Amino acid sequence: MKNNLVRKSAPWLLLAAVLVIWQLVCSVFNVSEFVFPSPLAIVQSLIEFAGPIAMHAWRTFWVTMAGFALAVLVGVVLGMAIGSSPFLYAAAYPLMTAFNALPKAAFVPILVVWFGIGAGPAILTAFLISFFPIMVNIATGLATLEPEMEDVLRVLGARRMDVLLKVGLPRSMPYFFASLKVAITLAFVGTTVSEMTASNEGIGYLLVSAGSSMRMPLAFAGLVVIGAMAMTMYELFSVVEKRTTGWAHRGAR
Repeated sequence: MKNNLVRKSAPWLLLAAVLVIWQLVCSVFNVSEFVFPSPLAIVQSLIEFAGPIAMHAWRTFWVTMAGFALAVLVGVVLGMAIGSSPFLYAAAYPLMTAFNALPKAAFVPILVVWFGIGAGPAILTAFLISFFPIMVNIATGLATLEPEMEDVLRVLGARRMDVLLKVGLPRSMPYFFASLKVAITLAFVGTTVSEMTASNEGIGYLLVSAGSSMRMPLAFAGLVVIGAMAMTMYELFSVVEKRTTGWAHRGAR
């Protein structure tokens, strides 16, 4: 019980220590807010500009969720197709890896030409940057199904589709949830990057606007909001993962 309490409180204790040290450094060395704002200055900006920040945060959140939902749909379908076929796995996996290596920020100007400035490029950027981990983990979970287990199931009369749906997919669930936790953070990155160049709303736009007007505490406040939203979604998926795939994790001792 005590070990569990320490483990759960450790991130908050570390965060508190970092904030205290940060504030002390800014206060002792009299660091200008235009260079590196203190935590107190960031909190003041969060309070002072709560309305605009909330408006931009909501825009970033729903755009990110739209892109993420599309990434889950495409990632699961492609992952199942690639993981269930040795030929597709050998043919498509290298191409997908090469595509993932491309900088997604480079797609933003192209998406602006195709869809104009607004939510479209941000949704697609979030999708492009986040679908790959989902696809890879689903494909890996299906492709690494033990041949011996598959042979036994075939002997018992199971068809290929039965093996994939009743054994392969459940076995892939830990991989799937692990990919969701990675993909959701990447989706927020993609949305923010797109908003910085192809939108007049959202946290990304707020960061550019605050930076151009030298309001650095407001810019850092936007970063805090992005981090908080990403961390919240990460923890949500962690809770769902523990409740649905508890069989795949060892209990704390």
